[in-house]
Formats: sequence, C-alpha cells, structure tokens
Amino acid sequence: MSEFFQVSRWKPGPLLPPRDARDGALVFVVAVLCFLACLTAFAALAANRAAHGWTAQLSGSATVVVRARSNETPDSAAARAAETLAGVRGVIEAQALPREKAEALLAPWIGAEALVDDLPTPRLVTLDLDPKAPPTAGILDRALRAAGVDATVDDHSRWIADIERAANIARFAALGVFALIAAATAAVIAFATRAGLAARRDVIEVLHFSGAEARFIASLFQNRFATMGALAGLLGGAAAAIIGALARYFAGGVGVAPVLPLAWIDLLAALPAPVLAALIAGVSARLAASRIVREMP
Repeated sequence: MSEFFQVSRWKPGPLLPPRDARDGALVFVVAVLCFLACLTAFAALAANRAAHGWTAQLSGSATVVVRARSNETPDSAAARAAETLAGVRGVIEAQALPREKAEALLAPWIGAEALVDDLPTPRLVTLDLDPKAPPTAGILDRALRAAGVDATVDDHSRWIADIERAANIARFAALGVFALIAAATAAVIAFATRAGLAARRDVIEVLHFSGAEARFIASLFQNRFATMGALAGLLGGAAAAIIGALARYFAGGVGVAPVLPLAWIDLLAALPAPVLAALIAGVSARLAASRIVREMP
C-alpha cells in the first residue's frame, strides 16, 4: 500500500517551467509598451473630441464684418445688418457688437496705439445659427445685399476645414504610433521566444525527435507567452487608466488640458489591452517557435 501511495503521488513535471527568471523583464517591457499604447489611444480620443467640439462651435456661428456707407454711421449700419440677418431662416440670434468690442478684437493685430478715434473701424455682427440647418454664407450675403448693407460674411468654413484636417492627421498619427508599438511588442515577444527556445533546446530536441509535431511545440510557447502578454496588458492598461483618471480629476474636469478634453468613458479604451497583448504575444510566439522548430534537422 505504501508503495502504491508513493507511486500515485509521483506526477510528471511540466514541459516548460511555470516560472522563469527572465519572465519578469519581458512582462515589464510589454507592460510599458501597452501603457504607451493606451496613452496614445487616450490622446487620440481627446483630440477627436476636441476637434468635434471646435467644429460644432464654429459651424453654429458666423461673423459678419459691416462697413458703413457714406450716409450712415457704423453703429447704425451694424444694427441694420443684425436686424436683416435676424429674419433669415436658420439664424437664432444676430447681435451687433459695439465699437469697444470691435477694437478689442483688432488690438492684438494692429496694436492698441493704432486705434485712434477717427479710424474707420468696421463693426461686427455675431450670428448664432441653428446647428441642424445653418444658413450658408451665400444665403446670408444675398440677404445683406438685398437690404443694401455693405458687409462680408465669414461662416468659418475655412477654419472648419483646417480643424478637420488636423483631426485626421491626429487620428493617423495615433494609428501609426499604435502600429509601431504593436510591432515593437511582437518583436520583443519573438526575441524572447527565441531565447526561451535556446535555453530549453534540449527539451525541444527531445520532443522533436520523439515525433512531436511542430504545432504542438509551438502551442506550448504560444500559451505561455499569451498568458504573459495578458498579464502585461493588464498591468500596462491599469497604469494608463490610473494616469488618465488622475489627469481627468486634477485638471478640473477637462482632462489633460482644455485643448485635449479627456472624458471618463475614454478610460475604457484600456480594457482591450490584455486581450490585444495576449493575441499579439501568442501569435508572435507561435510564429517564432514554428520557424525555429522547422529549422531543426
């Protein structure tokens, strides 16, 4: 009986040890890469939100520069332009700015000392437009010409195009950085797999010469490095989420800065990090292991 229990307690060890002294360094490197990838995703989401916010503000407003004719004062011309535009469909509010506000807008460009009293400063009319059906600059311009008002309409279309172009650049830049980080992660995993195979070459040779298929040997390393990748992704994603939460909390509710508004929901972008890291690690390890095994005689 005693011999039976001694035999029953004997179990074969795993082909790969559950822990390796080099695993900690690999997990750290992959976790840092996942951390940077998550921060890149946060920045891309914040930039996209900022671009949409700026576009919404610009598309919901317009500015009209009014020039007084010889038979009227600048203030009366601006008032007439505001009254005319207030009746255009899609205009929620039209407000003529006084001379002081117009000069305040010009001061940064021409200097406060250049704003003399006899300078023919044009008046400005600000428009709040219906965001669902805003009138075009052509419609506003025709209404002003019909009323005999000499004015120029700026519907901010040029600025909107610039913002959309910048937002697209930010998206592609974030995608490019993410692709570089993913490629670096795959390269690190492939290198670590080769090192692991070299350290356990005797085990691999025994399995290989015993008739074990290449995919079986590759699956051992695939599962091992996929588990390590998931752990690294969890650590890196959690660290990035903590940094994002601190930035969101201590920035007064606007995120990284007013220019990059980070929302709480953006932190959910870190959730796929463990899955993606495990996928990249597993695939990279399997490819590297399969290639090395195929090179064996």
